[in-house]
Amino acid sequence: MHEERMTNQEIASVFREMAAYLDMENVQFKPRAYEKVAYTLESLDESVSETARIGGISALIKIPGIGRGIAQHILDLVKDGHFTEHDHFKKAIPVKVLDLMKVSGLGPKMIKVLWKELQIRDLTDLETAAKAGRIRRLPRFGEKSEQKILKGLEFVKKAEGRRLLGFILPEVRGLEKVIAAYPEALQVEIAGSIRRRRETIGDIDILVSTSNPDGVIDRFLNLSLIDHVYGKGPTKINVRLKNGLDADLRIVPEESFGAALCYFTGSKQHNIRLREIAVKKGWKLNEYGLYEGDRLIAGRTESGIYMALGLSYVDPELREDLGEIDAARTRNLPALIGYGDLKGDLQIQTDWTDGANTIEEMADAAEATGLEYIAITDHTKSLPMTGGSDEKKLRNQITAVQTLNRKLKLKKRKITILTGAEVNIMKDGSLDIDDEVLAELDVVGAAVHHHFDLPRDEQTQRVVRAMENPNVDILFHPTSRAIHRRAPIELDVDAIIEAAGRTGTILEIDASPERLDLKDEYIRKCVEAGVRMCIDSDAHATTEFSFLEFGIAQARRGWATRKDIINTLPVKRFLASLKKG
Repeated sequence: MHEERMTNQEIASVFREMAAYLDMENVQFKPRAYEKVAYTLESLDESVSETARIGGISALIKIPGIGRGIAQHILDLVKDGHFTEHDHFKKAIPVKVLDLMKVSGLGPKMIKVLWKELQIRDLTDLETAAKAGRIRRLPRFGEKSEQKILKGLEFVKKAEGRRLLGFILPEVRGLEKVIAAYPEALQVEIAGSIRRRRETIGDIDILVSTSNPDGVIDRFLNLSLIDHVYGKGPTKINVRLKNGLDADLRIVPEESFGAALCYFTGSKQHNIRLREIAVKKGWKLNEYGLYEGDRLIAGRTESGIYMALGLSYVDPELREDLGEIDAARTRNLPALIGYGDLKGDLQIQTDWTDGANTIEEMADAAEATGLEYIAITDHTKSLPMTGGSDEKKLRNQITAVQTLNRKLKLKKRKITILTGAEVNIMKDGSLDIDDEVLAELDVVGAAVHHHFDLPRDEQTQRVVRAMENPNVDILFHPTSRAIHRRAPIELDVDAIIEAAGRTGTILEIDASPERLDLKDEYIRKCVEAGVRMCIDSDAHATTEFSFLEFGIAQARRGWATRKDIINTLPVKRFLASLKKG
């Protein structure tokens, strides 16, 4: 096997590159297949390298969406670090495809033109050419495209060094599991922005209590995923991992573990507020504990520290100094929605459009996840690249869902499948599917998928008009942002929240790691306005129901409780709560 075992993220990146290369060559169907594989691998908890090492091709083809050909590519990657078809493309088009695709609007075919005409290999070449005015001279580019590229480059620079929580957390959990298995380790916790479930993270903080620090440090330094050791001391190691992130491992005494976990979880401002309370009592709070002089008052547990300070325990997701300290003092913290509270998922794509799996496969996976109902919301006709449904196709899907529900009921299955669609909002706020057909669906979600650059007033009016349609139940990913790739559309969010309350439209928290849309600050506004929300996976494959966790985390960061999230309701009560319920 390849000595440096590849992570799921690294393997997924290779398949995402393959999708781009095939798209450049106008190969039909295969690019989407490779893209789906990449999404599947990114969302898996188990190590694909380990699966390949132990079970070979026969184990790999059991992963949803992985056929024998893809399985062989994965096996070659794990064994040798490369496979022939990918090597061929890299040699023919030697560009940093995935880096260039981070620039909003820059797709594979445009990247190929930039390489062929201007020898642009990477982001530096792209910026140089754009600033020199050379891109505007190319056919089908022009000055407007060049300015858009420069704006996109600025957006990419701002995101440099940070990773999406949802795509890095499985790796971090794997690392945590490895360290927790050390015989010398007594307690292990991941702290920092990961524990607070921020959308993106810049590094990893690992806390370990142990009676044998040298043993833990030696084992940690022997991990194959470490790329470079910045520094090593008796209680702290600072390293760079092969995934590009920095990680700090700290050895913490058991009696100080809670204090250290609180301190290194943050946020900085939250910690300052805690220290201010301690100082007013004549005490001192640091990463070692809460002290009165030399006497340790609390430190073994976080809850002990909060209790000693006269506060309710504050969940990590709330620790941003946004009012949680005052709420903890007066015992007014919300009972946050729990990670197991969702009963339904209302945005799911299948192989009827751009999803990887059948309706039945998605239903099986949802039920295995513990869900009671799902809504099938494939794209609609004005997104032809997804194979979007027209009115006839939607009616055929309604019939297919009804047939499948009868089949599942005969088998005494607990999952219910709802009919639905992710309807495209046109430039003027109208929808691309007739109202007559929308009225036949159980759940209708509407979303913006083009004309992202309209002025704020025009964009807001467009979205509000769609929300005013009596058939639109949910506004999907309301600000249309793609984290690290595309800025949110210009919207008057307060006006959208007002319209949601007025029209009874549900605002979605899209749990896809690349979206997490709504933002936590907007969720908090919805909670305060009494506007209902839902949390959806936006799953395009059976493995992506795991994304729901990140939507729940986002909701918790926005102070949402179960009653704020409509798909915590059983299916009949949920349907009765919709506009036409």
